[in-house]
Amino acid sequence: MGQREVWRIMSRFNAFKRTNTILHHLRMSKHTDAAEDVLLEKKGCAGVITLNRPKFLNALTLNMIQKIYPQLKKWEQDPETFLIIIKGAGGKAFCAGGDIRVISEAEKAKQKIAPVFFREEYMLNNAVGSCQKPYVALIHGITMGGGVGLSVHGQFRVATEKCLFAMPETAIGLFPDVGGGYFLPRLQGKLGYFLALTGFRLKGRDVYRAGIATHFVDSEKLAMLEEDLLALKSPSKENIASVLENYHTESKIDRDKSFILEEHMDKINSCFSANTVEEIIENLQQDGSSFALEQLKVINKMSPTSLKITLRQLMEGSSKTLQEVLTMEYRLSQACMRGHDFHEGVRAVLIDKDQSPKWKPADLKEVTEEDLNNHFKSLGSSDLKF
Repeated sequence: MGQREVWRIMSRFNAFKRTNTILHHLRMSKHTDAAEDVLLEKKGCAGVITLNRPKFLNALTLNMIQKIYPQLKKWEQDPETFLIIIKGAGGKAFCAGGDIRVISEAEKAKQKIAPVFFREEYMLNNAVGSCQKPYVALIHGITMGGGVGLSVHGQFRVATEKCLFAMPETAIGLFPDVGGGYFLPRLQGKLGYFLALTGFRLKGRDVYRAGIATHFVDSEKLAMLEEDLLALKSPSKENIASVLENYHTESKIDRDKSFILEEHMDKINSCFSANTVEEIIENLQQDGSSFALEQLKVINKMSPTSLKITLRQLMEGSSKTLQEVLTMEYRLSQACMRGHDFHEGVRAVLIDKDQSPKWKPADLKEVTEEDLNNHFKSLGSSDLKF
């Protein structure tokens, strides 16, 4: 066999291997891994959801969404279920977000899971927001993107000192979805706009101080808190709130530390109250403080398209209901799938990890009003409806 023949067989084999790897990823996202990727258990008075992909920081797959949604609806109707608890396995993460690498790879392989993934994820976010039973999210560890969508719309969100919150989507050519357009503009002052555009990370008690968590508990007490909740007999919402309140009051870690952004809130409120990203950048430049210049550096690395759609998403979302926001965000998600920046962001941050995305367009000036309007356009019969 000649060298050329060997080379041809090898390159065919490599192409085959690549296709197989993508298909394997897709199968992993559709079917369960050997272990269950989400555990749904009735314990005591509660339905307990455990996100169970600790090796992948409990990243959310379509398969997990499709298991959680019907069970949540069942428990909501069940007279013997008095509350719902959601938590992450493994201690490192509650949920680091949606498994977007799989979505990007599927899109490239012409497998259309994105329309289904985002539709069903946002339906689940709405189900959490409208849940008729008390819903308690134990946000211990990394809680980002899709993990925020599974927790922040629920009635009770309990952070620990290990909680690490962020909406980092502008760095990957996306936007802070899963209802970010609803909860972010409702945070104090312009804090939500700042978090959305910069992807700034909040840790521990600061997640509570920002208004994202409703309670804070020292992590060593978390298992005990869960046991106490499960042991309640036919509890009312008030009974549950009172248990959470007791643990919150007894928590000691960072009790006397002020909010990390406290000293910068005036700057955040004035710089981020502009109506365009260009004006926000101008405000930061004019402010000139080391904090403002640091944020400027961060914003300049983000996808220009993402920055512009995110600002408009939050401005519009500030006066919409959660359902209206999710319908708007579904339109945005599908526009991002059709565009360049999301796939380039996933490549740079999650696949090649060179952290050097080449955005198109590369400049805010080149993102036109028409581009923006196209992202927000109705999808007609394909719109997300509730």
